[in-house]
Amino acid sequence: MASTELKEELNCSICLSIYTDPAMLNCGHNFCRVCISRVLDTQEGNGLFTCPECRAEFQVRPPLQKNMKLCNIVECFLSSRPVQEQAGIFCTYCVHSPMAAVKTCLQCETSLCDVHLQAHSKLVEHTLTEPTTSLENRKCPTHKKLLEYYCPEDSTCICVSCCAFGDHRGHQVALLYEASKKKKEKLKLVMTRLTSKAVETEKRVQSLQEHRQKVEENAAALTKRVNLLFLEMREQLEVLEKRVLKEITSQEEQVSQHVSDLIQQLEVEKEELTMKMHQIEELCNITDPLAVLQGKDTAGYDSEEGEQEDRKRDDKKVHPVCDLDEGLISVILHAALKDIVNGLKSKHGFNMQVASDMLLDVNTAGDYVAVSRNLKMASWSETKQCRPKTPERFVNYHILSTRIFTTGQNYWEVETSESGYWMVGLAYPSIERKGDRAVTGYNKKSWCLRMSDKTHSAIHDSKINPLYLESAVQRLGIYLDYEAGRLSFYQLSDTIRHLHTFIAHFTEPLHAAFCVYNHSWIRIRS
Repeated sequence: MASTELKEELNCSICLSIYTDPAMLNCGHNFCRVCISRVLDTQEGNGLFTCPECRAEFQVRPPLQKNMKLCNIVECFLSSRPVQEQAGIFCTYCVHSPMAAVKTCLQCETSLCDVHLQAHSKLVEHTLTEPTTSLENRKCPTHKKLLEYYCPEDSTCICVSCCAFGDHRGHQVALLYEASKKKKEKLKLVMTRLTSKAVETEKRVQSLQEHRQKVEENAAALTKRVNLLFLEMREQLEVLEKRVLKEITSQEEQVSQHVSDLIQQLEVEKEELTMKMHQIEELCNITDPLAVLQGKDTAGYDSEEGEQEDRKRDDKKVHPVCDLDEGLISVILHAALKDIVNGLKSKHGFNMQVASDMLLDVNTAGDYVAVSRNLKMASWSETKQCRPKTPERFVNYHILSTRIFTTGQNYWEVETSESGYWMVGLAYPSIERKGDRAVTGYNKKSWCLRMSDKTHSAIHDSKINPLYLESAVQRLGIYLDYEAGRLSFYQLSDTIRHLHTFIAHFTEPLHAAFCVYNHSWIRIRS
């Protein structure tokens, strides 16, 4: 058990075998000199050297220091290993006093101790191996002779009879030692590649771990910003709520006071009317005609002049009844909410601008693109539009926007047809207007999302990335961060789904770009 643990401690972490000429780095870790030299050779062009064990970094290639103490331990271990590990295999000739074998002769099929090995060495040259009792797998199953050759054509070990008159007659064969040597050389090359790949993989893992940590930090910072944004928004909304409710209460009080004044005025008029009605009733109850006629001026209602005067008094008394000013409330809410949202968005770094003024540029429209009067919708036309030929006009099914983007974070939405063939994206003004490269996404000057036969793809520089969606896109959200070089597409439905993001270094102004074909259409949402 102790021997096994010691052997594990003496294994090189690169080749996983017992140290050969162990060398030590400045960080204290040991490796085979050949193994660590190969690893350092692969790191030569990176400008930075690292320890394969602890990833310690060195600006210059670290010197290799021979570990003398570890060399002595390895030598002692190897010298004692035959006795320790092969104690179960004994010398064939030591019958009375069994001795541990140190070698096995394949020709003689005997195991030898140190003493008998010296005598055996004076005989003809035989093949000696580490002590073993498994000799059958070293003989040809057909001829029962020792396997001495290797046939590369059939990738198998064979005996001399197989070479002379067996199935391998006429094949190019090699001695086992030579074939083994060549195979080891190939394996060393593979080992070098794997070592280099392992180093690169470790670098990639480290890079991904650093990226994950950065994402976690960014997510925490973004969460903090959003929480603060909504906290301040709630505070300002509470202030706005109190302001609006106070305005409503004030209007209610004004209207209530006005109505109370009118009611009071009407009550006075009501009393006057009651008095006049009482006077008229008294006149009507008089039986003396002379008294009735002499009392007509008292009420003043039996003459045309009296009626006209009464109507004039009624007209003067009519006052419009005021009501709550909902328009004022709406204006206050709209202006204040807009100021709150825009102010807080800007304060906390959410500076996305909605491109509500985006229109289609008819001067760039191809002859088979129909454009609506409001310049918001483009659709495929079966008939040629016969527009004037100008340098900026596409000869195919494309059209650009009049709006250009040169800075900032911008957002706009587009509605699309469920069928047909359409493209939505961005393009430089210098994009080709005719020829094979005058297609959005199929050059270095444009980026787009395409739908063809209800399959979706993201395309740039003719590189197509398929998008596997459950349903056809009918409404798109496009987000552009010009300085960050980020162009993202989102599917807008009950939930917002990210479709694809292009990362680029924009060097020119950008136009929104569209393509419509085969009964398709697109509409810019205001």
